[in-house]
Amino acid sequence: MTSFLLIDDHTVVRTGVKILLADLFMDIQIAEAKDGESALLLLQQQSFDMVMLDIQMPNTDTFALMETFKLLYPSIKVLVFSMSPENIFAMRFLKAGALGFISKDAPLDEIKIAIKKVLSGKKYMSEAMLFSLADGDNIKKGNNPFSILSTREFEIVTMMLNGKTLSNIAADLSLGTSTVGTHKSRIFTKLKVTNLLELKQLADSFETK
Repeated sequence: MTSFLLIDDHTVVRTGVKILLADLFMDIQIAEAKDGESALLLLQQQSFDMVMLDIQMPNTDTFALMETFKLLYPSIKVLVFSMSPENIFAMRFLKAGALGFISKDAPLDEIKIAIKKVLSGKKYMSEAMLFSLADGDNIKKGNNPFSILSTREFEIVTMMLNGKTLSNIAADLSLGTSTVGTHKSRIFTKLKVTNLLELKQLADSFETK
């Protein structure tokens, strides 16, 4: 039996993925979690072959969750399944331990390929992402400004894009609010934005590139 853990705050998404998995595999077990906390509770109770993970959920630090997977559940294969722009987030999560990154907007056949590849222990990236990595000039030109952020800065950006306030972020990361504020100022300077709206517009601009 193949066991899956679906971590997504949207019930309709989890339901759709369950239908897809039931179509792909004969003998499966599927558990659902709406955030990182409920996912960790399930992991304490049973083992899973594969996790399908959204990366922007309320009350969830997905980078910390990935670190927990790596430290406590190293055999779990993680496929990120997200609406977040692939060319901003994919490499960060692959470096954090995920085996694949697939957009929720991807064609159904492509999602099936990603699931099967990751479940078999192979890495999955879309053709667009592979092309971007192969395009040395693209990388040198720095077309993705988010790549210049440190790991901590990127983590804070992810949480800001998820609608968290500075105090929320400080509590989640066990940092002082002033420290998070300093990171925010550095992030805005590096990305050449002046407010959260401009930051969101910058992130959104990568969705169709």
